[in-house]
Amino acid sequence: MDFLNAITLLGNFVIVPGAAYGCQLALGALGVTLIYAILRFSNFAHGETMAIGTMSCILFTWLLQSWGVSFGPLPTALLALPVGIAATIALLLATDRLVYRFHRKKKSTPVIFLIASLGVMFFYNGIVRFIIGPDDRIFTDGERFLLSAAEFRAATGLQQVMVIKMTQAITVVVTVICVAALFWFLNRTRTGKSMRAFSDNRDLALLSGINPDRVVIVAWILAAALATIAGTLYGLDKSFKPFTYLQLLLPIFASAIVGGIGSPVGAIAGGFIIAFSEVFLTFAYKQFIGYLVPEAWAPEGLVQFLSTEYKFAISFAILVIVLLVRPTGIFRGQSV
Repeated sequence: MDFLNAITLLGNFVIVPGAAYGCQLALGALGVTLIYAILRFSNFAHGETMAIGTMSCILFTWLLQSWGVSFGPLPTALLALPVGIAATIALLLATDRLVYRFHRKKKSTPVIFLIASLGVMFFYNGIVRFIIGPDDRIFTDGERFLLSAAEFRAATGLQQVMVIKMTQAITVVVTVICVAALFWFLNRTRTGKSMRAFSDNRDLALLSGINPDRVVIVAWILAAALATIAGTLYGLDKSFKPFTYLQLLLPIFASAIVGGIGSPVGAIAGGFIIAFSEVFLTFAYKQFIGYLVPEAWAPEGLVQFLSTEYKFAISFAILVIVLLVRPTGIFRGQSV
């Protein structure tokens, strides 16, 4: 019984939250890796793009709620997602036309693109703070739990309980759908194959008649959709605070680089590696060990590798190690 309690404790505080967080990082890293594969620069504005998309969803969610529209047991924000995606697509395409297209015509170096994306990042951040403010926004509604503590305890009789929030379940389901749709698009459609060819060999793709402007537009559309979905799922699971999305830029980039920037499979794998590393290393194992050892051997301290304040430092440490040991990442990125 103590062993089952230990496993339940680990599942409730590590496995389930880690899986949801991994899905959110994976979707964010997919957006980063697509832009890198097509445009060959690191888009530092991606975290703020997530914030812009999430803010758009929140504003439309509030509008729907004021009209009395709901989505039953599911969050109303899911109904607002298409509007948020459309708004983010419009913003990114406008940004590309006003900022990045100029540098593409001049054939600027990737460093120039990176610096330009930093300026875009601060501009987006100002827009979000001006429109919705810097405070926490909790915008979830509907059912809170897919599996509540009372239901689990009644079914198992265990002291520890497994709780699955509705937002965590939605995160996993939506991520599976998005990843499946993205891979189908890249591998089965003419446009997706054109993007892969353009990423592998630009000169050969141009000689084959592939329109580079169309490829770039589709890349920004996909990045906007992935950023909005990732940001909204993260906001539903935790809460929306603009500065948090700026902080998420580090684990998202770490996910993309660890997996192999430019590789969609790598972005997904990297997202889960970073997520579970952060959760495992910041979890307090005192109670978990107490279930597995005799009472006299139970630890007095928290038995915690790192405090939760160092969560993002874990992403940075993993990123540095990967860059030193295997700079191309697990899946040797740079191509879609």
